[in-house]
Amino acid sequence: MKELFNKYRDIIMYLIFGVLTTVISLIVFYVLTKTILNANDKIELQIANIISWIAGVTFAYITNSKYVFNGKRTFNEVIKFVSSRLSTLFLDMFIMYLFVTILKYNPDIMKLISQVLVIVSNYILSKLFVFKNA
Repeated sequence: MKELFNKYRDIIMYLIFGVLTTVISLIVFYVLTKTILNANDKIELQIANIISWIAGVTFAYITNSKYVFNGKRTFNEVIKFVSSRLSTLFLDMFIMYLFVTILKYNPDIMKLISQVLVIVSNYILSKLFVFKNA
């Protein structure tokens, strides 16, 4: 069992912290859109999305660099991490805009679907671009 864990350690740890990152991001998004921001307003929807992204990225960098990829926590690494996460933020914003603002799908369901795509994209970018030498 330990051998299996060691073989897939990065993926297992990423999934654990990815789920926690997603939970943090979703909680922030849902609290904002259920209290002070209107998910049916295209600007407020994106504001909630960006604030939840900031909370998630902050948590994700700390946990990914320390527990998943054993990063060096350098300025260059932070820049790469934030840059890669910005690209998936734009993916998330596009999905939310298209499916919620234009097509009028449920914002709660679309946020969950969007997060699945974002998690997979973030892992690939982290593994191949951000922490490739860690």
